[in-house]
Amino acid sequence: MSTLQRVRCAVSPDADDLFMFRALILGLVPTPGLDFVVQTADTDALNRLADGSLDAEVNAISVAWYPRIADRWQLLPHGGSVGRGYGPVLVAPRPLSLAELDGARIGVPGLSTTARLVMGLAARFQPVVLPIVPPERVFQALAAGEVDAAVLIHEGRLTFQEHGLHAILDLGQWWFEQTGLPLPLGGNVIRRDLGPELIERISQAIRASIRHGLEHRDEAIDWLLQRPGPLTRPEQVDAYLELYANQDTLDYGEDGRQGIVELLRRGALAGLVPACATPDFAP
Repeated sequence: MSTLQRVRCAVSPDADDLFMFRALILGLVPTPGLDFVVQTADTDALNRLADGSLDAEVNAISVAWYPRIADRWQLLPHGGSVGRGYGPVLVAPRPLSLAELDGARIGVPGLSTTARLVMGLAARFQPVVLPIVPPERVFQALAAGEVDAAVLIHEGRLTFQEHGLHAILDLGQWWFEQTGLPLPLGGNVIRRDLGPELIERISQAIRASIRHGLEHRDEAIDWLLQRPGPLTRPEQVDAYLELYANQDTLDYGEDGRQGIVELLRRGALAGLVPACATPDFAP
């Protein structure tokens, strides 16, 4: 009897990541010879984990973090969160102009995140780390005046109006106006030392899981609603998945890959991320 190859996947607890990996979690797609184990952590923690403190084979990361780990990890061509004219949203208790953001205290979900990078390209500010877990923390900080504004990622961009907050800047829209490209936010990486054959097998299994989710969307939404989280109604989950779990998740596409290259290029020129070679993708 052959031994299964364990594949540990570290992803976020957000609806899009769980949607992608649902079929693997529930055993709904064949994974010959592979045993997938999925665990979760928040975005900033995932980036740090990929930097060496977690022994996983697959890791979800912010695209902005990739230059720091590119020597050990390869980007997967699927599993990405891509904003086409939309992305993280900067919100505040009152309307603010872009000029008023200069030097402002702005909450970000982590210094390693793509949201922090793009915000840094758009304005000069004082970053204040506000982890996305628990999700209400950022809203409490805004209400208490701990920060002047905050960048919301994931589900927060759909719920901020319920807290009486004002949208100041959609970073995905700003990025598109600057570049004409979609904004790559998160992605999945796989350890290079696994070797080409195993990398391809794992990649195919994850792609099958994403495709299963896209083809069984209503079932996936029902499953997601059984889990605790800020999105509590089917229409909320549906709207969120429309943004971040779609055909771009199955494959970045040519313009999505160009978006990654351009984001990292501009980030390096601004001194916000290390320079790196053009990212390469697993099969």
